[in-house]
Amino acid sequence: MDMGTPAGAGAAVAGRRPRVDRAWLVAAVTFLVLLASAAFRSSLGVLLVPIEDDLGWSRTDTSFAVSLNLVVYGVAAPFAAALLERVGVRRTAVWALVLIAVGCLATTVMSAPWQLSALWGLVIGVATGSVALVFGAIVANRWFVARRGLVVGILGAAWATGQLIFLPLLAAVVDAFGWRAAALTITLVCAALLPAVVAVLRDRPEDVGLLPYGAVAEESRGREAPPSAAAAVLHAVTVLREVLWTRPFLLLAGTFFVCGWTTNGIISSHFVPAAHDHGMHATTAAGLLAVVGVFDIVGTIGSGWLTDRLDPRLLLGVYYGLRGLALLAVPALLGPHVDPPLLVVVALFGLDWVATVPPTVVLCRTAFGVERAGIVFGWVFAAHMIGAGVAAAASGAMRAASGDYTSAWVLAGALAVAAAGASLLLPRPEPRVTPAV
Repeated sequence: MDMGTPAGAGAAVAGRRPRVDRAWLVAAVTFLVLLASAAFRSSLGVLLVPIEDDLGWSRTDTSFAVSLNLVVYGVAAPFAAALLERVGVRRTAVWALVLIAVGCLATTVMSAPWQLSALWGLVIGVATGSVALVFGAIVANRWFVARRGLVVGILGAAWATGQLIFLPLLAAVVDAFGWRAAALTITLVCAALLPAVVAVLRDRPEDVGLLPYGAVAEESRGREAPPSAAAAVLHAVTVLREVLWTRPFLLLAGTFFVCGWTTNGIISSHFVPAAHDHGMHATTAAGLLAVVGVFDIVGTIGSGWLTDRLDPRLLLGVYYGLRGLALLAVPALLGPHVDPPLLVVVALFGLDWVATVPPTVVLCRTAFGVERAGIVFGWVFAAHMIGAGVAAAASGAMRAASGDYTSAWVLAGALAVAAAGASLLLPRPEPRVTPAV
């Protein structure tokens, strides 16, 4: 397999690509890293009850670790985007996998709730946040010009795919061998990914004498990394200060805040208990969330393909609008049985669950340029996770106050409809790059 031709040979400059392009290999390994990271971040859900039963801890003890993990995961993203400029893509992925492995291994010998918060909330939260959607967006921006939207969509689908593959596997391991065996399984999978990361990932195409996929020479211009890790972190804060009060950032962060509210915040956190309120068995409700995951894979990859061809602002408007209508319909459709209209709503949830990511990444690049796009998207992604956290708390409070989730579903639906309108106010996207054949 030809992994790339040195620039000195003239192949990259002349536009000739290897038969199996290095950019696609980098995208494939990045997909695996994102897949594992997304699965491991959410895997504590299948370990909570076994840990509580084994160690005698309360739900309050374990829930704090989950909340801390969620917040740290989101807040780590913009700083990870800046640090990527300093330490590089490959080293970031290596250290993230090592930290996940060490954190999971250490949980097998923990004896106090604070240790779960420290290991899963902080260590694994930082590690998985460092190789989250921002990591994939940076890889796509650096390695692809043509098909960039499609690649971002494929990498975004790793969120759903990771959970679909690993969570049932980990649940089976817990049932057969206990929660410690599941933690060891995560450790082993991280170790197995390390050789592929070391062998394939590189920071930029220029490092191996190539241009980004579909680029010409003048489009590939690197930037010097910040001189230190401290400077990288300061750079992330500086970028936020520069863009914070601009209209594009407020719209992007605001719509993605709503995205988090209407996905992780209310559906992931409250769909199962809301269905239980209407007489549906928890296993059935959880199965519907699995259906969401299946459609999410299709929707996210399809969204990437569409982002390469259509105005991303219009796509966001459609996605948020359909999501809003689906959320408003939920109170009337939930019941003890799964009827066809509810399946349609669940399919809509899945099709646009992460479909908002490719257009949002492209619009960050359009508004703020390629060099700041990764860090800006990191802050936008932080807004997403903050929205999720606020929604989880607010929806629970509404349920406690009124006795049902109707007001929570209506509020989420209204916010999604508002986000649909706000999406149309974003700056026009950059001119389309004709996809390579």
